[in-house]
Amino acid sequence: MGVFDRVVLLATGLVAAYLVWFFAGEHRRAGGEASHNVYYMVSFGVLLVAGLLLIAFGYGVLASPLVVIAAALIPLALATGLVAQHFPSYGVTYLTFAVVGLLGIAVTRFVGPAGLGTAVLALVHSVAGLTIFFLPLAAIRRGRAKPPFALVTVGGTLIGIGGIALAFLKAGRPILPASFIFAILAPVLFLMTLSFALGFTRSKSAGQA
Repeated sequence: MGVFDRVVLLATGLVAAYLVWFFAGEHRRAGGEASHNVYYMVSFGVLLVAGLLLIAFGYGVLASPLVVIAAALIPLALATGLVAQHFPSYGVTYLTFAVVGLLGIAVTRFVGPAGLGTAVLALVHSVAGLTIFFLPLAAIRRGRAKPPFALVTVGGTLIGIGGIALAFLKAGRPILPASFIFAILAPVLFLMTLSFALGFTRSKSAGQA
Protein backbone atom coordinates (compact mmCIF):
# COMPACT_ATOMS: atom_id res chain seq x y z
CA MET A 1 0.00 0.00 0.00
CA GLY A 2 1.41 3.33 -1.08
CA VAL A 3 1.14 6.80 0.41
CA PHE A 4 -1.71 7.72 -1.95
CA ASP A 5 -3.81 4.79 -0.75
CA ARG A 6 -3.22 5.67 2.89
CA VAL A 7 -4.17 9.32 2.32
CA VAL A 8 -7.37 8.31 0.54
CA LEU A 9 -8.22 5.80 3.27
CA LEU A 10 -7.63 8.49 5.89
CA ALA A 11 -10.05 10.77 4.03
CA THR A 12 -12.54 7.88 3.92
CA GLY A 13 -12.19 7.45 7.67
CA LEU A 14 -12.81 11.14 8.28
CA VAL A 15 -16.03 11.03 6.24
CA ALA A 16 -17.11 7.85 8.06
CA ALA A 17 -16.41 9.53 11.42
CA TYR A 18 -18.50 12.51 10.35
CA LEU A 19 -21.39 10.18 9.49
CA VAL A 20 -21.19 8.49 12.89
CA TRP A 21 -21.37 11.95 14.49
CA PHE A 22 -24.24 12.98 12.17
CA PHE A 23 -26.38 9.94 12.96
CA ALA A 24 -25.60 10.20 16.67
CA GLY A 25 -27.06 13.70 16.52
CA GLU A 26 -30.09 12.46 14.58
CA HIS A 27 -30.62 9.74 17.17
CA ARG A 28 -30.51 12.24 20.03
CA ARG A 29 -32.98 14.53 18.25
CA ALA A 30 -35.33 11.58 17.82
CA GLY A 31 -35.24 10.96 21.56
CA GLY A 32 -33.43 7.65 21.13
CA GLU A 33 -36.47 6.10 19.44
CA ALA A 34 -35.19 5.89 15.84
CA SER A 35 -33.39 2.54 15.69
CA HIS A 36 -32.29 3.05 12.10
CA ASN A 37 -29.77 5.66 13.27
CA VAL A 38 -28.12 3.01 15.45
CA TYR A 39 -27.74 0.69 12.44
CA TYR A 40 -26.20 3.53 10.44
CA MET A 41 -23.76 4.31 13.26
CA VAL A 42 -22.71 0.64 13.42
CA SER A 43 -22.15 0.53 9.66
CA PHE A 44 -20.01 3.66 9.44
CA GLY A 45 -18.28 2.96 12.74
CA VAL A 46 -17.10 -0.40 11.38
CA LEU A 47 -16.06 1.32 8.14
CA LEU A 48 -13.99 3.79 10.16
CA VAL A 49 -12.25 1.00 12.08
CA ALA A 50 -11.70 -1.03 8.90
CA GLY A 51 -10.08 1.96 7.21
CA LEU A 52 -7.74 2.52 10.15
CA LEU A 53 -6.76 -1.17 10.13
CA LEU A 54 -5.96 -0.97 6.42
CA ILE A 55 -3.82 2.12 6.98
CA ALA A 56 -1.95 0.45 9.84
CA PHE A 57 -1.48 -3.06 8.43
CA GLY A 58 -2.01 -2.78 4.67
CA TYR A 59 -4.25 -4.88 2.44
CA GLY A 60 -2.88 -8.08 3.96
CA VAL A 61 -5.29 -7.59 6.87
CA LEU A 62 -8.13 -8.48 4.50
CA ALA A 63 -6.96 -12.10 4.68
CA SER A 64 -8.07 -12.32 8.32
CA PRO A 65 -11.40 -14.17 8.75
CA LEU A 66 -12.31 -11.83 11.60
CA VAL A 67 -11.88 -8.81 9.34
CA VAL A 68 -14.07 -10.44 6.67
CA ILE A 69 -16.79 -11.07 9.25
CA ALA A 70 -16.59 -7.55 10.67
CA ALA A 71 -16.54 -5.97 7.21
CA ALA A 72 -19.82 -7.73 6.37
CA LEU A 73 -21.43 -5.54 9.04
CA ILE A 74 -20.95 -2.49 6.83
CA PRO A 75 -23.49 -3.36 4.10
CA LEU A 76 -25.70 -5.44 6.41
CA ALA A 77 -26.15 -2.75 9.06
CA LEU A 78 -26.60 -0.05 6.41
CA ALA A 79 -29.24 -2.05 4.54
CA THR A 80 -31.04 -2.90 7.79
CA GLY A 81 -31.09 0.78 8.71
CA LEU A 82 -32.57 1.74 5.34
CA VAL A 83 -35.35 -0.83 5.69
CA ALA A 84 -36.06 0.16 9.30
CA GLN A 85 -36.26 3.84 8.35
CA HIS A 86 -38.25 3.76 5.14
CA PHE A 87 -40.12 0.43 5.22
CA PRO A 88 -40.37 -0.34 8.95
CA SER A 89 -43.05 -3.00 8.46
CA TYR A 90 -40.26 -5.20 7.03
CA GLY A 91 -37.70 -4.17 9.65
CA VAL A 92 -37.81 -7.29 11.82
CA THR A 93 -37.73 -9.61 8.80
CA TYR A 94 -34.69 -7.90 7.34
CA LEU A 95 -32.92 -7.75 10.70
CA THR A 96 -33.43 -11.51 10.96
CA PHE A 97 -31.86 -11.98 7.53
CA ALA A 98 -28.93 -9.76 8.52
CA VAL A 99 -28.25 -11.71 11.72
CA VAL A 100 -28.56 -15.10 10.00
CA GLY A 101 -26.38 -13.90 7.12
CA LEU A 102 -23.69 -12.64 9.44
CA LEU A 103 -23.73 -15.90 11.40
CA GLY A 104 -23.51 -17.82 8.13
CA ILE A 105 -20.45 -15.83 7.09
CA ALA A 106 -18.87 -16.35 10.51
CA VAL A 107 -19.43 -20.12 10.52
CA THR A 108 -18.26 -20.72 6.94
CA ARG A 109 -15.08 -18.71 7.55
CA PHE A 110 -13.92 -21.48 9.88
CA VAL A 111 -15.95 -24.58 8.92
CA GLY A 112 -16.59 -26.23 5.58
CA PRO A 113 -15.06 -25.87 2.11
CA ALA A 114 -13.75 -22.51 0.94
CA GLY A 115 -16.23 -22.52 -1.93
CA LEU A 116 -19.15 -22.57 0.48
CA GLY A 117 -17.76 -19.63 2.41
CA THR A 118 -17.36 -17.65 -0.79
CA ALA A 119 -20.89 -18.48 -1.91
CA VAL A 120 -22.40 -17.41 1.42
CA LEU A 121 -20.36 -14.21 1.49
CA ALA A 122 -21.29 -13.36 -2.10
CA LEU A 123 -24.97 -14.09 -1.45
CA VAL A 124 -25.17 -11.95 1.68
CA HIS A 125 -23.23 -9.09 0.06
CA SER A 126 -25.43 -9.30 -3.04
CA VAL A 127 -28.70 -9.10 -1.10
CA ALA A 128 -27.44 -6.24 1.06
CA GLY A 129 -26.00 -4.45 -1.98
CA LEU A 130 -29.23 -4.79 -3.94
CA THR A 131 -31.17 -3.47 -0.96
CA ILE A 132 -28.91 -0.43 -0.72
CA PHE A 133 -29.23 0.04 -4.50
CA PHE A 134 -33.02 -0.22 -4.90
CA LEU A 135 -34.45 0.97 -1.59
CA PRO A 136 -33.39 4.65 -1.89
CA LEU A 137 -34.95 4.79 -5.34
CA ALA A 138 -38.16 3.26 -4.00
CA ALA A 139 -38.19 5.73 -1.11
CA ILE A 140 -37.81 8.65 -3.52
CA ARG A 141 -40.54 7.31 -5.79
CA ARG A 142 -42.95 7.01 -2.86
CA GLY A 143 -42.14 10.50 -1.61
CA ARG A 144 -40.36 9.34 1.54
CA ALA A 145 -37.03 10.93 0.60
CA LYS A 146 -35.80 13.75 -1.58
CA PRO A 147 -33.99 13.18 -4.92
CA PRO A 148 -30.42 13.58 -3.50
CA PHE A 149 -31.07 10.34 -1.61
CA ALA A 150 -30.33 8.58 -4.91
CA LEU A 151 -26.65 9.10 -4.10
CA VAL A 152 -27.06 6.31 -1.54
CA THR A 153 -27.83 4.08 -4.51
CA VAL A 154 -24.49 5.11 -6.05
CA GLY A 155 -22.74 4.13 -2.83
CA GLY A 156 -24.64 0.84 -2.80
CA THR A 157 -23.42 0.06 -6.30
CA LEU A 158 -19.82 0.64 -5.28
CA ILE A 159 -20.04 -1.37 -2.06
CA GLY A 160 -21.67 -4.27 -3.90
CA ILE A 161 -19.05 -4.40 -6.64
CA GLY A 162 -16.19 -4.05 -4.18
CA GLY A 163 -17.52 -6.69 -1.80
CA ILE A 164 -18.12 -9.30 -4.48
CA ALA A 165 -14.76 -8.64 -6.17
CA LEU A 166 -12.92 -9.13 -2.87
CA ALA A 167 -14.92 -12.28 -2.06
CA PHE A 168 -13.97 -13.96 -5.33
CA LEU A 169 -10.39 -12.74 -5.06
CA LYS A 170 -10.03 -14.37 -1.64
CA ALA A 171 -11.50 -17.59 -3.03
CA GLY A 172 -8.83 -17.68 -5.73
CA ARG A 173 -11.35 -16.97 -8.50
CA PRO A 174 -10.90 -13.23 -9.11
CA ILE A 175 -13.39 -11.60 -11.46
CA LEU A 176 -10.84 -8.80 -11.98
CA PRO A 177 -7.02 -8.90 -11.82
CA ALA A 178 -5.84 -8.65 -8.21
CA SER A 179 -3.50 -5.76 -9.07
CA PHE A 180 -6.41 -3.80 -10.52
CA ILE A 181 -8.67 -4.49 -7.51
CA PHE A 182 -6.08 -3.23 -5.03
CA ALA A 183 -5.23 -0.25 -7.25
CA ILE A 184 -8.82 1.04 -7.16
CA LEU A 185 -9.91 -0.22 -3.73
CA ALA A 186 -9.04 2.90 -1.72
CA PRO A 187 -10.61 5.36 -4.23
CA VAL A 188 -13.73 3.16 -4.47
CA LEU A 189 -14.09 3.14 -0.68
CA PHE A 190 -13.74 6.92 -0.59
CA LEU A 191 -16.24 7.53 -3.38
CA MET A 192 -18.64 5.05 -1.77
CA THR A 193 -18.47 6.78 1.62
CA LEU A 194 -18.72 10.25 0.07
CA SER A 195 -21.81 9.17 -1.89
CA PHE A 196 -23.43 7.91 1.30
CA ALA A 197 -22.56 11.11 3.14
CA LEU A 198 -24.05 13.35 0.45
CA GLY A 199 -27.10 11.15 0.03
CA PHE A 200 -27.96 11.05 3.72
CA THR A 201 -27.13 14.62 4.65
CA ARG A 202 -28.80 16.28 1.66
CA SER A 203 -32.03 14.36 1.94
CA LYS A 204 -34.45 13.97 4.80
CA SER A 205 -37.12 11.32 5.05
CA ALA A 206 -40.44 12.74 3.97
CA GLY A 207 -42.49 10.05 5.69
CA GLN A 208 -42.55 6.43 6.73
CA ALA A 209 -44.77 3.42 6.16
